[in-house]
Amino acid sequence: MNTYADRLEAAIARCGNACLVGLDPHLDALPEEFAIARDPKAPRAARAQAIGDFLCAIVDVAAGRVPAVKPQSAFFEVLGADGVAQWERVVGHASAAGLLVIGDVKRGDIDSTAKAYAQAFLEEAPRCDAITINPYLGADSVQPFLDTCAKVGGGVYVLVRTSNKHSALFQDHGTPLLHEKVADEVARWGTGLLGACGLSSVGAVVGATHPAELARLRQRMPTTPFLIPGYGAQGGSAKDVGVGFLPGGRGALVNSSRGILYAYKQPAYRDLHWKDAASQALARMQTEIAGCWR
Repeated sequence: MNTYADRLEAAIARCGNACLVGLDPHLDALPEEFAIARDPKAPRAARAQAIGDFLCAIVDVAAGRVPAVKPQSAFFEVLGADGVAQWERVVGHASAAGLLVIGDVKRGDIDSTAKAYAQAFLEEAPRCDAITINPYLGADSVQPFLDTCAKVGGGVYVLVRTSNKHSALFQDHGTPLLHEKVADEVARWGTGLLGACGLSSVGAVVGATHPAELARLRQRMPTTPFLIPGYGAQGGSAKDVGVGFLPGGRGALVNSSRGILYAYKQPAYRDLHWKDAASQALARMQTEIAGCWR
């Protein structure tokens, strides 16, 4: 079976970069032509349609230029069933455009519920190529996702060391540190899902805002693909993310969401149409990330 790890490796090689575009439709940041999305008096279906239209246009900007996109489910779910319908539309549109889709869903629950989540996102059409999961409940909550990945050739990215402000509260607790314990388990889980490329379909989310830890965790997980948030709007630089790569620029995706989607708000792109601003911001990211591991 063609594993997620192998598809990811091929997509990165094909595009020549490891950029990941996060699809986070913040209602208050959408361009003015999609303003109905933030109007609480507008029909919910029309509001959801607007975020779907916006993100499908972003997918068109990204198609053929980056390996993958990462839609964030929460921003769809705020609009209920209509939002979920647009989630499916965006996932399907991205897949049809040849992009890998990483569903940013951060699910994690008891084994029976985890099995249902895995089926929902990795088996049922339109399905994601990989999803993010939370390991806090332990190995029995992760195993159903691993089983589904083995069955369908999917992937997971396990939260290990995240980029948010107060992540250290739990993640840096104990001896060894909790995030180190999680990292070791991720590496162990990954041995059962290695692709022909030598990398696993069990990945790790490790933030760019902790570059020293990122470097240590890369050594701790040598066959684990990393999903690296925190670049750009959250303050992480190309230099910060470089230590998360394996030699030759393998084994990582660097995420940017707001820096691409809402680039039209930045002074450098203020005079451009929002779509042109997003395209130019993506080109800048591609340049900055290319070779950052050297």
